[in-house]
Amino acid sequence: MQSMNSFAPQTLGRWVGWSMLATLIIGISSAFLVAEGIDINLSADVEATAQNMLAAEQRLRGKAYIAALTFALDGLVSIGLFMLLRKSGQLLAAWSLLLSVTAAILSLLGAVFALNAAEIAGDPAYQNITNEAQRLMLSGLQATSSYTSFHLGLVLSSFAMAGYFFLFLKSALIPRIIAGWGLLASLFVGLTIVARDFVPVLGHETITAAFMISNIIAIIATGVYLSVRGVRGSSETPTA
Repeated sequence: MQSMNSFAPQTLGRWVGWSMLATLIIGISSAFLVAEGIDINLSADVEATAQNMLAAEQRLRGKAYIAALTFALDGLVSIGLFMLLRKSGQLLAAWSLLLSVTAAILSLLGAVFALNAAEIAGDPAYQNITNEAQRLMLSGLQATSSYTSFHLGLVLSSFAMAGYFFLFLKSALIPRIIAGWGLLASLFVGLTIVARDFVPVLGHETITAAFMISNIIAIIATGVYLSVRGVRGSSETPTA
């Protein structure tokens, strides 16, 4: 009979993998089916986004509920990765957990801003105490706040994942090629978002697409491996 010590990491690894894939699928589906036109993170046009938000109360509420769901999934992933990797480096694992939880809270703020925008769009009180221009300004403030919380959360989560991938690389619990790619992709995302405030050319659409694609590849590869195989046991020989 398989001991609990050997079985638990495999089960935990699969839960982490499934949660990573679920988060990615839900996020991409939401971007195309729910948040299109009302998510400032998908568009650089604040005015157009704010205007669309004023006519999209139900979609804003849906966006907020989906954000709350992904917050829960992110929490499962973060705690699961910490439990899997703490033996490989407790300080770095704890640091990554702290960053990832902070990032998840910041993403949850996006849900709050979406609910605020839904109230501005649908509550008759806002129509009675404000004119159209003022409501547009309030909606734009919610969009701008969401943009700030999302990108700060993305930077923190990227550095948290870099820490986790470094520990995966060190422990060989997943193939080193996946861990190495994940480490490079996570650093690429976090460093580029920070650096583009100082080097505007890094904000070009091509570079943004490059780091998004590299990060998606890392998440899919890690999620699929963990969900199918779990983590490697100590008896397995590490390979690329």
